[in-house]
Amino acid sequence: MWKTQCLIDGAWLGEPVDAIDDPATGEIVGHVPRLGAVEAFAAAAAADRAFRDWSGMLAKDRSRLLRSWFDLILQQRQELAALLTAEQGKPLAEALAEIDYAASFVEYYADEARRVYGETIPSHRTDARILVWKQPIGVCAAITPWNFPAAMVTRKVAPALAAGCTVVLKPAPETPLSALALAELAVRAGLPAGTLNVITGDAAAIGRAWCEDVRVRSLSFTGSTEVGKLLMRQCADTVKRVSLELGGNAPFIVFDDADVAAAADGAVAAKFRNMGQTCICANRLFVQERVHDEFVAALIERVGRLRVGDGREAGVTQGPLINAAAVTKVEEHLADAVKHGARIRCGGQHHPLGRTFFEPTVLEGVTPEMRICREETFGPLAPVIMFSSEEEALTLANSVSTGLAGYFYGRDIGRVIRVAERLQVGMVGVNTPALSNEAAPFGGVKESGLGREGGRHGIEEFLELKYVVLGGLGG
Repeated sequence: MWKTQCLIDGAWLGEPVDAIDDPATGEIVGHVPRLGAVEAFAAAAAADRAFRDWSGMLAKDRSRLLRSWFDLILQQRQELAALLTAEQGKPLAEALAEIDYAASFVEYYADEARRVYGETIPSHRTDARILVWKQPIGVCAAITPWNFPAAMVTRKVAPALAAGCTVVLKPAPETPLSALALAELAVRAGLPAGTLNVITGDAAAIGRAWCEDVRVRSLSFTGSTEVGKLLMRQCADTVKRVSLELGGNAPFIVFDDADVAAAADGAVAAKFRNMGQTCICANRLFVQERVHDEFVAALIERVGRLRVGDGREAGVTQGPLINAAAVTKVEEHLADAVKHGARIRCGGQHHPLGRTFFEPTVLEGVTPEMRICREETFGPLAPVIMFSSEEEALTLANSVSTGLAGYFYGRDIGRVIRVAERLQVGMVGVNTPALSNEAAPFGGVKESGLGREGGRHGIEEFLELKYVVLGGLGG
């Protein structure tokens, strides 16, 4: 049985009162405490007290503790995946893949802890030497989303800990159990008290407390653009470093020289993973006119093979949406598209299973003015828009205020380079829907956020540069 209390300064506390529902069945799978600003300040104080010893620890010792955490996550991967499916709804196969992905960040940053290197710069004087040190920024606040409740925790926490920072973490209210389970494993791995603190409860009060607390020097948030902007404003008075991974509206472009079958496979993977509830989900499918009909037919055939159901059942590829609000947004986008001329080619209805299950849907005849193109749907709707030229595709793809991820399929090497360069996004998948990797920098441009997570770039978010000049060295 996993812990269902909050972790502050090495102690588990708080009365579990807020129910966590299984979106597939409506059953209660656990309860967590409802804490607020007082506990948020207490967690920050604990992290501040722990910072001196943790940052002063040898890098190889921090690395060893992170490696122990990684080993425990892998040992418990089946149990963690089952918990994740129960609170979030994604199919068990996807949940297992997420646990492995979450573990990969801990493994990667266990190694990176040993590789925080400074610099020696050629001096401007013969009697002086110039050094640049990289030092941990301090206490880091992390606020994580519900769609990847395990991986988004480790993608923030592991590099912060590896850098020598201490962490206060607030998981999403819909899916806090995975975060608490990961924290329990971190404690078992030997992480010192106060190094990692996790609290649940009043999201607005907790977030505001950490934004205002001068002991918190960094805030990392993954979630909606609206909330990200609010947190950025709240951090201004204490001039924190802010890392934001916000909303997307990813274009998926199929050029007329593409392998259409491969593009259709890629579209299903990029669009319907986690029921379309991913920030890098393909939200707008642009298909060149010469291959449009062939691609739509191939897409419909593949979408028709998707199986909707409880994620614990064998063969299920599409679970429920997270809640009723998510269904409402899908329905609104669908209704607006149909009203303005789009045609439903498959799906388009509440699934017979009821609750928040929705049929995977393909729409044809979509135009850029429809809400489904202008806003991120976060659901299983695949809108197909026809285009004629490369220039038109790029103009349409870049016409939104966000720029997290983009995908395109084509085989002309000149066009591959041109399009990859001109897409206004932070990440590009060329002839592949697979972007996420623990060794690569994850993040966007425009209103999709600030900073990067993953890879060697990810640990830089938690480090400060200090310039040191050593004088009086003349012989």
